[in-house]
Amino acid sequence: HVQLVESGGGLVQPGGSLRLSCTASGSIFPINAMNWYRQAPGKERELVAGISSGSSTVYAESVKGRFTISRDYAKNTVYLQMNSLKPEDTAVYYCNVQIVVAFQRRTDNYWGQGTQVTVAS
Repeated sequence: HVQLVESGGGLVQPGGSLRLSCTASGSIFPINAMNWYRQAPGKERELVAGISSGSSTVYAESVKGRFTISRDYAKNTVYLQMNSLKPEDTAVYYCNVQIVVAFQRRTDNYWGQGTQVTVAS
């Protein structure tokens, strides 16, 4: 049973920084992509950043140049360093892990419990 444990959210002033982390455990298959999504009140969940098993990264346009995703493959942990935070970054941030079960030709998605990030003065 795959479990994701997130940490690092909180309240920060505009222009400040936060670092989120998410550790995955319990998978017997290799982890493929690790992603961060966010959902603000009244809005749909959106991809913030993702990193593949080969270290390729993708970012939402709104966070490019401010957020950095990284990954510790040995610890099955993904990080999101968020700098120059803006009030519009306020949301619940969710960790997402994709695990490919090759012999069954399927990809399983797992989600963390979410961590609140609030940017306000």
